[in-house]
Amino acid sequence: MQSKYDLIAQDLLSKIKHQQYAAGTFLPSEKQLGDLYSTSRETIRKALGQLEQQGLIQKIRGKGSIILDLQRLTFPISGIESFKELTQHQKLVSETQVLKQIKTMSPSHFNGLTLTSQPAHYLERLRLINQVPVILDCDYLLSPPITTLPKTAGENSLYEYIEQELGLTISYASKVVTVERIPEVTAKLLGLGSEQLAVVVRSLVYLEDTTLFQLTISIHRPDQFKFVDFARRTKVTQEA
Repeated sequence: MQSKYDLIAQDLLSKIKHQQYAAGTFLPSEKQLGDLYSTSRETIRKALGQLEQQGLIQKIRGKGSIILDLQRLTFPISGIESFKELTQHQKLVSETQVLKQIKTMSPSHFNGLTLTSQPAHYLERLRLINQVPVILDCDYLLSPPITTLPKTAGENSLYEYIEQELGLTISYASKVVTVERIPEVTAKLLGLGSEQLAVVVRSLVYLEDTTLFQLTISIHRPDQFKFVDFARRTKVTQEA
């Protein structure tokens, strides 16, 4: 069950997305929002904290929370979210088609690294948004720790299955982003002509205990995405 501040954050996000609160303007004050949602200022602060971490607002001391550029709602380079989570956050109509699921060996070279090849579940999925193919995801899920992988997990959400069913904690990832000419068969899957370039994101994803569990090659249609990042500076304090 979602907390009240999660629901408030989602409602504010929807209002920002539909420009009820426009970029460059301030949200109502914490007190006004508390009255609007019939809740405490602490709950409002938690909801605003979520929006701030997503790069949607910036809190300015003495003034309030100003709304930042909505373009940051496009697919980010940083962060670790499943396709399902990203499309749900942006309220997009999405679909996942599992094209291939087999047991194989993981590659021994990836992102310029030499890795130990080991048994893996290979999963190939076509992602669609509003019935338009936009991403081809090719995943190697290492076994162990991913010993079993039902087809329903690939159709729904891998991360949901890994965290909720297997009880594992996904922690961090390293990514390399390139622009490459893709094979004709891949271009056809994504609705692109031959000799087309695509954005390719290669990721190594790790569990909380630093165990590598996923190698992903994610091929994106360049005409469907804006690849953005949001960076927040953290001040480093020096000891006297």
